[in-house]
Amino acid sequence: MCIFCKIIDGEIPSNTIYEDDKVKCILDLNQMCLGHTLIIPKEHTLDINTIDKNTLNHIFDVAKILDKRFKTKLNNDGLTIAVNSGIAQEVKHFHMHLMPKYENSKTMETDELYEILKED
Repeated sequence: MCIFCKIIDGEIPSNTIYEDDKVKCILDLNQMCLGHTLIIPKEHTLDINTIDKNTLNHIFDVAKILDKRFKTKLNNDGLTIAVNSGIAQEVKHFHMHLMPKYENSKTMETDELYEILKED
């Protein structure tokens, strides 16, 4: 079982900031920027070539929800969305990176960031 499947099943703890029946969204352990989040489909699928269109569309809908949350709670100035595939993909389970961008760099401890971004 892959590491993301273990996170989805609750075998490995995570800082989950959004979850529904199709996806789990967690703060990346290696924050490349403040609020770096992974959107992970709950059904295991390898990459962009194997994910079904409905799930992919749902992931983009969730990205919009989280972007609004970032703007409200972190005051970001932009957002980078990335999906890796093939040798660029560290974990072989499709996932989308959301990386808020700021005109002036911001830092924060992960626990504090989680408290700000988690669902109410």
